[in-house]
Amino acid sequence: QAQLVESGGGLVQAGGSLRLSCAASRNIFSTGVMGWYRQAPGKQRELVATMPSGGTTDYADSVKGRFTISRDNAKNTVDLQMNSLKPEDTAVYYCYGRRLLGTEYWGQGTQVTVSS
Repeated sequence: QAQLVESGGGLVQAGGSLRLSCAASRNIFSTGVMGWYRQAPGKQRELVATMPSGGTTDYADSVKGRFTISRDNAKNTVDLQMNSLKPEDTAVYYCYGRRLLGTEYWGQGTQVTVSS
């Protein structure tokens, strides 16, 4: 088992920036995928960005050019730098980890609110 703990959410004005961080309690994702999903009120959870250990980073079209994902396998962390934030980015953001054989883990979520 592993825990994913997010930090860095909050309230920001449109056009501002926030950085989310996620730390895994164990080093079990170094050969898997880490990333971020989000869920806005009344909507389904959606992919924001994922980064495999050695593959191509994937971004939702809505955040390309504004968000940047990065990970540090030595520290078991994955970060999401969010720039040029829009009110439609308001959501609970969840850290995600998937081991090489497919077991998935989720963080508890952190609220991001962008005011217009």
